[in-house]
Amino acid sequence: MPDLQIHYDVATGGDLAAHYARGESRPITVVGNPVLHERCAEVAGFGGDLAALVSDLFVSMRTARGVGLAANQIGVPLRVFVYLCPESYERTEDEVWHAGHVINPVVEVSGDGTGAHAEGCLSVPGARAVVPRAARVTVRGFDLAGNPVEVTGRDLLARCFQHETDHLDGHLYLDHLTAEARETALGEMSEPAYPVVPDPAAAEGPARS
Repeated sequence: MPDLQIHYDVATGGDLAAHYARGESRPITVVGNPVLHERCAEVAGFGGDLAALVSDLFVSMRTARGVGLAANQIGVPLRVFVYLCPESYERTEDEVWHAGHVINPVVEVSGDGTGAHAEGCLSVPGARAVVPRAARVTVRGFDLAGNPVEVTGRDLLARCFQHETDHLDGHLYLDHLTAEARETALGEMSEPAYPVVPDPAAAEGPARS
């Protein structure tokens, strides 16, 4: 997205072009994969492997055309997410988009405003459902150098921060739905336009008696 106006909220270890040059696009894990349903581990060490993971996340997010991506969505159970997301739900290209990464994120709701908008997920391809979220939040964590970071977002950006932190806690947006709405969303899943990790259950083949 070369024409976007981008504000880098935190030190990214280089601009997006640098991440895109050195990162690798990885397949996305989808609902049912165990890595998506368990709380991710805190990051304890800051170094080259973590920097490579962040670059891979940015590249994988670009491939899948997402606005946020958590590490367990590419199969890595660590508390890291990246984002390239505007605050407006219209996602217009003439507004500033926010880019950054957060390690060991903690989300704090700012104010009592909420919004109920349709939400999707790269790990639930093709499906969308209305999920109430806080309209303004602050996410705190660390950057690649281990420096504390704090970013406040509204509307879509706030939703992104909540959505990605949910992932790292082992939750999908589906978990906020009623049982009926969840089944409807799962039934709406479609073939993704990006590579995905094969379903482990499908790989085992049919049960044998």
